[in-house]
Amino acid sequence: MKDLLRLSNLSTDEIIHILDVAKECKDGKHRDECTDKVVANCFFEPSTRTQYSFNTAELRLGCRVISFNAGVSSMQKGETFYDTMKTFESFGTDALVIRSKENEYYKQLANFRCPILNAGDGTKDHPTQSLLDLMTIREEFGHFEGLKIAMVGDVKYSRVVHTNIEVMKRLGMECYVSGPKEYREPGFDFIDFDEAVRTMDIIMLLRVQNERHEQKMSLSNEDYHKYYGMTMDRVAQMKDTAIIMHPAPFNRGVEICDDAVECDKSRIFTQITNGVNVRMAALLRAWED
Repeated sequence: MKDLLRLSNLSTDEIIHILDVAKECKDGKHRDECTDKVVANCFFEPSTRTQYSFNTAELRLGCRVISFNAGVSSMQKGETFYDTMKTFESFGTDALVIRSKENEYYKQLANFRCPILNAGDGTKDHPTQSLLDLMTIREEFGHFEGLKIAMVGDVKYSRVVHTNIEVMKRLGMECYVSGPKEYREPGFDFIDFDEAVRTMDIIMLLRVQNERHEQKMSLSNEDYHKYYGMTMDRVAQMKDTAIIMHPAPFNRGVEICDDAVECDKSRIFTQITNGVNVRMAALLRAWED
C-alpha cells in the first residue's frame, strides 16, 4: 500500500518512475489491469479536472468507482470528516481519493489500511497536479535541468505553487514567481511579469482564488489582465520554444485572453489530458507490492 500525500515525501527517482508509468498509460498500456479494485472519490471542494480525471483514470484501469457527495451525506447530520472517511475504509474500498479545504487533513487518517491519494489539501499540496505539470514539461523539452519557470498570479493561496516549486527545484529547474504584491509570499524568487514573458521557458498562469481570500482583490479584473494577464502581445514576446501552462480552471479575460487559451504556445489542454495518465500511474503505484 502506497499513499500519495506530498511529492516532498518522494525521491526524484520515484517521481520519474511515476512519470514513466504515466507515459505508458498514455501509450495505451495498463488498461483494465485493476478490475478487482473499488475506489472512493471523496471531494469536499468543487472540482472538475481533478475529480473527473481521477474518475476517468479509474474507469480506464477497470476499477469500480464510488463518487461521494458530502451535500447529501450524514455529514449534514453532524458526522465528522474522520468518521465519514472511516466508514469508506470500513466498506473495504481499495483506495480513497480525497480533496479537502483543510491543510494536511490526511494526518487524521494515518492509521487507515487503504491507500490515500491526496487530490488537494487547502493551500498546501496538490501532488497529482504537479505530476501532470512535470509530465507536460518533460514531453515538451525532454528534460528538467536548467529550465526556467515563472508562476504568475495568486501565489500565496496556490497549492500548485507550493508543491511545484519544491519538486521542480529538486529536478534542477529555476523557479520564479510574479503577480500582485498582495498575493506574494516571502521566500520565493520574484520576477517582473513582462521580464518573465521575455526570458522564461515556461509561464504558468494561476487562477485568482477569490474563494480563499479574506478580502477582495484590490485590482479590477481589467487591471489584473492589463498588468498580469497573458495577452497576444505578450505571447509574441515569448521565446520561440517557450510554452504557456495553467492548472485551470482559468478566467478568460483575467489571467489569459481568449485567443491565448489555445494558441500555439498553450499547453493547457495537454495538461488536462496528461492528468488522466498521471492519475492512472498514481493509482497503479498505490497498489504496487
